[in-house]
Amino acid sequence: MRLGAVIITMGDRPGELRALIDSVLRQNGDPVEIVVVGNGAPVGAVPDGVRTVELPENLGIPGGRNVGIEAFGTVGSDVDALLFLDDDGLLPHTDTAELIRGAFAADPVLGIVSFRITDPETGLTQRRHVPRLRASDPLRSSRVTTFLGGASAVRTKVLAEVGALPGGFFYAHEETDLAWRALDAGWMIDYRADMVLNHPTMPPSRHAVYHRMVARNRVWLARRNLPAVVVPFYLGVWVLLTLVRRPSLSALKAWFGGFREGWATPCGPRRPMKWRTVWRLTRLGRPPVI
Repeated sequence: MRLGAVIITMGDRPGELRALIDSVLRQNGDPVEIVVVGNGAPVGAVPDGVRTVELPENLGIPGGRNVGIEAFGTVGSDVDALLFLDDDGLLPHTDTAELIRGAFAADPVLGIVSFRITDPETGLTQRRHVPRLRASDPLRSSRVTTFLGGASAVRTKVLAEVGALPGGFFYAHEETDLAWRALDAGWMIDYRADMVLNHPTMPPSRHAVYHRMVARNRVWLARRNLPAVVVPFYLGVWVLLTLVRRPSLSALKAWFGGFREGWATPCGPRRPMKWRTVWRLTRLGRPPVI
């Protein structure tokens, strides 16, 4: 099985980028092909054999990854699966690529694998980095309903069948949009605790657009993918959860501004999932109302 890696960089972490590239190049087995996408920034020097694409503007996380996908191609591609990595991550073990190959070879319906993210200093995994509701034990692998975009591997067959990431999302929930489409097409998703990516612990709210885009894209996600009768339940639950978490007044204003924007702006094509997919999500422990 041939693997490729799509690495997104903003050009402001050259040391971390080089360390990540080196960790990919050190993987056991056949070499992993690498494409680095400079998202509105120059990539800088990279080792021989590593391809680069420099974009004149920042297309956002899904937009940048889609450019990397296009660089490999999906339909008819010789690469069987793509790793999606961010430039401040690192693969600490040399057997990760072989574990990915083994996972896909052993399970023909496995379409996406989500890695365990650990802090490089403490070794701890944050609950938000375990893509399931029962996240207290990050060392337990399981089937899941979504994945972590910067620490994952996706079969190119999945991308060819259901399409790439929703570029218009820019930031937040683009992985769940792809995950729901993949599940609706019959693929499965695994969280694998033995596939580790080191990443510094940082709050997602460090991004200035975090609260607005989390809310806007939550609405878009529902409008694009859920049966019409489920949409108000799903969004109603998330409004209540947001209020229970008691964010600051400025964060709450940004959140509700994004929520309104999600209803007022185009969300892209609507392809509501089948009811059997709703049941599958429920059986996997995350019904599409939360």
